[in-house]
Formats: sequence, C-alpha cells, structure tokens
Amino acid sequence: MLSIKFYGVRGSISVFGEEYREFGGNTTCIQIMASDTKRIGILDAGTGIRLLGKDILAMDNHQDELFIAFSHFHWDHIQGLPFFAPAYEKNMHIKILALGQDRKIENLKDIFGIQMQARFFPLTMEDMGAQFSFLSIDKNSEVFLPPDGIPVKMTAVRHNHPGGAYSYRYEREQHSIVISTDIEHGESIDQNIVELARNTDLLVHDAQYSSEELKSRKGWGHSSYDQAIAVAKQANVKKLIITHHDPEHDDAYLRKMEKWCQERFSHCEFAREGMTVTV
Repeated sequence: MLSIKFYGVRGSISVFGEEYREFGGNTTCIQIMASDTKRIGILDAGTGIRLLGKDILAMDNHQDELFIAFSHFHWDHIQGLPFFAPAYEKNMHIKILALGQDRKIENLKDIFGIQMQARFFPLTMEDMGAQFSFLSIDKNSEVFLPPDGIPVKMTAVRHNHPGGAYSYRYEREQHSIVISTDIEHGESIDQNIVELARNTDLLVHDAQYSSEELKSRKGWGHSSYDQAIAVAKQANVKKLIITHHDPEHDDAYLRKMEKWCQERFSHCEFAREGMTVTV
C-alpha cells in the first residue's frame, strides 16, 4: 500500500490564526510512504517540510536517503528547505529531483543555493551537513529502485503555470497517486493531465479558487473547484483530494466549499495538515 501525509496545504504564502486551525497554514509539502517498509519520498519543500523533518528524525526506520521531487520552484514550494532538520545530518543523502521534459533549468543547485546566500540566510547549503545530489532528468518517465527492491515508477507531465510546473504520477506495485498542483487549465481541461490521472487510486489536485474568483485571476496559474472535479470525473479516479488552499480562505469557507464539492463528486475531501490518506 501507499500512503500520503499532508504537511502543507496552502498556496502562495503561509498563514496563521484561529480561523486557519482546521485546515492549516503551511505551504505545500507532501510525504509519500510505502506502507510496508515505511520508506519516505517527498514532493515539494514549502514551509510544511519543517515539521516533516522533525517527524523523520523521530522515526525508527533509519532512512538515510531521501528523494525530494519538485513540481516547480516558486518560493512557496522551496522556502522550507533551509529548515528541514534531516538536511543537517551528516549521514543523510538528499536527492533533489526535477523530472520531466522541456524544463528550462540551467543549474538545479543554484535554485536552492541562491535563497541561502548570506544576504537572505545565515547558512549556506554547504553548511547544512547532509550530502546533496541534484537530478535534473530530461524525460517524462523514470523507474527508481529503492533499497527494498520494489520498483517505483514516476511520470511527469508539464502543465500550464507561470514559469512552468509539472504534475507527477507515482506508481508502486499496483497502486498509484497523482499530484497536480499549481495548474491552470484555461478554457478547457488539460487532457494530458486527465490521461496522467487515468484510473488512479488518488488524485491530489490544485483548486485555489472558486469559478467566480478564477475569472479575475486568469494567468495566476491555478484551478477552480469545478476544474478539479472535472479532471477527477474524466479520469475515473477513485478519490480526489483538493489542496493549495488560497490564504484568504479560512476554515469556514473551506468547509462550505468542501461540502459543495462532495455534492458533485462524493469521493472528495479537502486536504488538511496532518491528514493521511492510504491507497
């Protein structure tokens, strides 16, 4: 089995206050775990990765190699990395992964090194202690072989977002998860994403706005609740989790919209920090 745990569910900027307690205020970070071996992979390093790092060090699986895949490199998806405790462990090997064709990246390391220059942060990446590898793989699919010997297939599809972003499909044995965040479909649903999510066990999809809000936010790189549901229906997914909540949407608003979405697609939930879903 596979399980995912949400450590950050907000888009754009982290938020704090009583009105955000139920859904949480950290930016995007998702843990993917093989339920049998407890081995962990990570998607994105928003502010939620700080707590994930603490949890990893407290676990008893003694994992000394971590993959962190990135959907894209906007601040709300990378700014937590300097606060990721395992990155300060000398026996830890952290592999930074950017998978997918047509990426316009000249130096993957520089993306993270720049935010830790002296003018922005007191420590550099070299000061952190862990060994870093930077993997920019210019193809849409790759098979990785973890220490447990069970292959993991990852597929990436580029989608519309300012500066470019990628949706991922993660497959292990007979189970699959698709994560599609920071995606703007435009006037019609991106059929490449529908095909990526075809018959998946779990689709995690961006829906930062209502359809009405989206009218005044075209070009901002995000989806509506209607669009996330449309992808789930067209792709025949088993379960839909909606994430990347707008910082202006408090708990009361999100509860209302979650109910609205469930009336249109019953196997739907909104992501909450700390929530775990198993497939």
